[in-house]
Amino acid sequence: MDSRSHTPVTAALRLCLHALLLGLLALVAVRAAGGAAPHAGAVVTLVVVMAAVYGAGAGAGTRGGARPAARAAVRPEGGAEARARAETETETVRPRGRVRAVAPSLRPGTRAAAVWLGGLCALWLVLLVLSPDALWVAFPLYFLQLHLLPTRWGVAAVLVTAAAAITSFVAHRQEIAPGAFIGPLLGAAVAIATVLGYDALFRESERRRELIVELVATRAELAEAERTAGTLAERERLAREIHDTLAQGLSSIQLLLRAAERTLPGDAPATAHVRAAREAAQTNLAEARSFVRALTPPDLEHGSLAAALERLCARTTGPGLTVRFAVSGTPVELPTPYEVALLRTAQSALANTVRHARADRAEITLSFMDTSVALDVVDDGRGFDPAAVPVDERGDGGFGLPAMRSRAATLGGTLSVESAPGQGTALAVTLPVAGPALGEERAA
Repeated sequence: MDSRSHTPVTAALRLCLHALLLGLLALVAVRAAGGAAPHAGAVVTLVVVMAAVYGAGAGAGTRGGARPAARAAVRPEGGAEARARAETETETVRPRGRVRAVAPSLRPGTRAAAVWLGGLCALWLVLLVLSPDALWVAFPLYFLQLHLLPTRWGVAAVLVTAAAAITSFVAHRQEIAPGAFIGPLLGAAVAIATVLGYDALFRESERRRELIVELVATRAELAEAERTAGTLAERERLAREIHDTLAQGLSSIQLLLRAAERTLPGDAPATAHVRAAREAAQTNLAEARSFVRALTPPDLEHGSLAAALERLCARTTGPGLTVRFAVSGTPVELPTPYEVALLRTAQSALANTVRHARADRAEITLSFMDTSVALDVVDDGRGFDPAAVPVDERGDGGFGLPAMRSRAATLGGTLSVESAPGQGTALAVTLPVAGPALGEERAA
């Protein structure tokens, strides 16, 4: 049974419906037997049979896990078929949302439920012909019909039941009175309004529950993404610090010791010590370089910058977005900080394109020139006004325009953005790759 049907409120509603129907049947039997009414024996027999059929159906529904009849109003939009989709996750879902029970049971929207309800209504119609008191049983039948049948068929069954009750009243009393119409129709209206109102409350509750589940999952994913981004950022920071301090210092020591070794005579006592110091510095420089390589972004661990950018373009997806990659010039080996800066800039630019630009096409071009290397990211999206971006804008996760510009400036480069509303965006970052700075980077 649906776990929600075990709440005190729904259990009370279920018991109230059982008590109402069985109590009304008992009233019909008592009035028929005590009032010496015609066909009293047949009425009592029909009451017993109808009570037995109802009890058997209610028991089968409880054993099979169906929602209680008292929760007729608790039904998702779409009637019995949609109600079946709201059953517990352990049940097997059939096409169009109907639920196949493991054992025969009276589940909303199933053939067994329709047959059982049809038999119960047929017995009631016969009882209605024999006793005018049977028309009061119509009220609990309204809720059963609205619960077990799809919405349109349930409402139609309620109207037919009300019409039968009115006809029985007129036929037995041999008169037409306002109460003959007001009672059954008012009861039908109350039942339908109660069911549809409770239905709306249930759907709203389900939507909120789904939103809460989605929110919790999104928060978990966001926390995991933030942890991953923090780990990668710390690895990148350590790699940069080791490269800029330890590796550079060891490289300078090695060069100075090599120069000192060349100026000393071969038989000088200090030559062996200088050579040993140079070799120790060279060994430690190799260790520092291995640390830097181990702390580089995973995309750069197994290939060149061009290969990493090509993989980035291949896995970047968006609604109708096509991303292409091109290389211009003759590729040269770049220092690790350069590759990291260019890769992070491309990742940030493409993330902005996917989330904000609504572009159909984007292209990344890596250009190798004599004295510089340039990365261009161009899209045909809706564009923006670069002058309107706040100076403290950090984008998503700190990879906004100021962060990209700061990263380029750290390496002596520049970043430029050309964009306008409705005219796409072109972002270009240029880093110098010639001169003493590059020689020092490669030596390290």
